[in-house]
Amino acid sequence: MFEEIYNRYASQIFRVCLGYTNDADQAKDLVQETFISVWKNLPSFRYHSEISTWIFRIATNNCLRALEVAKRMPTAELPYNLAETLEESPEEKLKLLYRCISELEETDRIIISLELEGLPQTGIAAVVGLSHGNVRVKIHRIKEKLTQKFHEYGQFR
Repeated sequence: MFEEIYNRYASQIFRVCLGYTNDADQAKDLVQETFISVWKNLPSFRYHSEISTWIFRIATNNCLRALEVAKRMPTAELPYNLAETLEESPEEKLKLLYRCISELEETDRIIISLELEGLPQTGIAAVVGLSHGNVRVKIHRIKEKLTQKFHEYGQFR
């Protein structure tokens, strides 16, 4: 059963974690931590919610903890005036999308990552603890923020 769960959700969890961290190696580590927790706690899962909702909640909690740890670590800032070369390949656009998502506030990152993974909005509401209507409004506003960020990075000219 665990192997089926892993095979079904690992790639989605990876993309959610990548949206938080914008770092593939760290996202892989977070996926691993998520599925270790799933493995340990699967026998006690009571099926009060969808298993996908439970797994996404574990993943988002792991991501939030990792971000808290990262905030405490000293970092060097890069200057804003560095020239960027914009690639038009789909891979580069996807990297830019994840970069823009990683710049959002924590709750917005959770919501849009889960939306991109196709989780129903009611499921997203359950994961983040908001009403379905509030999640719908937030998704609309997040899309507007992402569009603005894409404009700032020279996309959608």
